[in-house]
Amino acid sequence: MAVKRLLAAVSVLTILTACAGQQQNAAGSAATGDGTTAAAASAPGARLVKSRDGRYEGEVIGTPAPSSRFAKLQIGMTMEEVSTLIGAPDNMIRHETGKRWIPFYFGNDAQRLQVIYRNEGCLTYTGGNVFGGGSAELIRITVAPKGGCLDT
Repeated sequence: MAVKRLLAAVSVLTILTACAGQQQNAAGSAATGDGTTAAAASAPGARLVKSRDGRYEGEVIGTPAPSSRFAKLQIGMTMEEVSTLIGAPDNMIRHETGKRWIPFYFGNDAQRLQVIYRNEGCLTYTGGNVFGGGSAELIRITVAPKGGCLDT
């Protein structure tokens, strides 16, 4: 009898967790039909841009000058690719997202990395999952040559 109660409680918690995840997804982004979600622009004037492989959309805020380092970048590049292409950043900030607290979340966006390039702007990467896995993929390019681009 106690085993049945325990199984019932675990089943209810699993269902509630799944429902909460679906509600959060419906409120925060639009489903695209292929199982992925389309992001909404986070700032006025932001342009949504498909990643190199087309799996997701990132955003570009502002327009990089044709001769700038940021003009060479594409949404979906890894941090290693970006550093090889345009050099190391001047500073880096890491913070957790709300996805960090979703039970059994194995996605790549439990943390965010924001890197600053002086006289260029900021780049935002996914920071991996809760367990230390996942790669840092470029999801936002913020062109701000005069600074002030961090959203922390």
